[in-house]
Amino acid sequence: MKSYLPLRSKKGSFSIHIHKKTLLYTVICLLLGVAVTVVSLGMGEMNIPPLDVLKVFLGMGSEQDALIVAQFRLPRVVIAILVGAALGAAGAILQGIVRNPLAAPDILGITGGASVAAVAFLLYFESASIQWLPPVAFAGATLTTFILYALAWKKGVTPLRLVLIGVGIRIAASALITVLIMFSPFILQNKASLWLTGSIYGVDWNDAKMIGPWVIGLIALAALLARRVNVQQLGDEVATSVGSLVQFDRFALLIICAALTGAAVSVGGEISFVALLAPHIAKMLVGPSFGGALPISALIGSLILLIADLIARTAFSPIDIPVGVFTSAVGAPFFIYLLYKNRNR
Repeated sequence: MKSYLPLRSKKGSFSIHIHKKTLLYTVICLLLGVAVTVVSLGMGEMNIPPLDVLKVFLGMGSEQDALIVAQFRLPRVVIAILVGAALGAAGAILQGIVRNPLAAPDILGITGGASVAAVAFLLYFESASIQWLPPVAFAGATLTTFILYALAWKKGVTPLRLVLIGVGIRIAASALITVLIMFSPFILQNKASLWLTGSIYGVDWNDAKMIGPWVIGLIALAALLARRVNVQQLGDEVATSVGSLVQFDRFALLIICAALTGAAVSVGGEISFVALLAPHIAKMLVGPSFGGALPISALIGSLILLIADLIARTAFSPIDIPVGVFTSAVGAPFFIYLLYKNRNR
C-alpha cells in the first residue's frame, strides 16, 4: 500500500486510496494544460505575451488584451478542454468495458449515430434554434447505443460482439450521412461537411455553459463506477462471481459514454481519434486500472485538442483549419499501428 495515498474523512465514513503515480501524472497534465492554455490564448493574428495573458486573469491587463483573451479566445479554449475531456473519458470507458484496445466511440458507431442526428438537424431544421443541437446529438448517440446493445445481445453482451456490431453501425451511419448530404441544398452541404470534419470555430460562452455541466457531471459519475469497470476487466465470469451486475453496469457505462460523445459532437462535430489516442497514452503512464486511466484520459484528451486547435488556428493563418484534420492526421497512423500490433490476437 506504499504506492497509494489514503484519504479519509474525520469520522471515517469516507475513504479513498489514490495511486501516487496517478496523482503525479494528474498534476503534470494539469500544469501542461495550464501552460498550453496560456500559450494558446496569446497566439493569433495579434500575439499577446504569456505574462500579459496572466495579467488579464489577475485583472491587471489592458482593455484590448482583456477583450481579445476573455471574449474571443477563451471560449474556444474552454470548449477545446471540455470536448477533449469528454472524448478522452468516453474512450477510456469503452476500452474499459469492451476490453479491446481498438474500441472508441467513433469506431463503434456511437459518434456516427450522434452525427446522423446532428446533420439531419442542421440540414432539415435550419430555422430551429442551434440550442437544440446538443440534445439532438445526445439523442442520436443514445439511440445508437440502444441499437448497438440490442443487436449485440445474445444471453448477455460480450465485448467481441459489441465491437463487431459497432463497426457495422459505424459504416451504416457514414452511408446515411452521405445520403442526407446528397439530397440537401448546396449551401447546407458545405455547412454539414465542415461540421463533420470536426471544428470548434465560432463557439462562444453559451456553448461552454451548455455542455460544461454535462461533461463534468458524467465524468464524475463514471469515476464512481471505476471499481466495477476494474472487476469487469477480469472477465465476465469472475465479475459475476464476486457479485458484480455485469450487464447492468456495462449498459449504464455505455449510456454515460453515449452522453459524453453526444455532448462533444454537438459542439465540436465529428472529431476523430481523440477517444482512441487519449486512453492509450493514459494507460502507458498509469497502467490499466480504470480508476487511474479515466482522469488521465480526460486530461490528455483536453491536451490533444488544445494543441490541435492551436495548430489549426495559427499554422496557416488567416485560414482556420478544422481541428479534426489534425487529430485525424495523428490518429490514423496510430490506429494502423494498433491494428498491426494486435494482428495476432
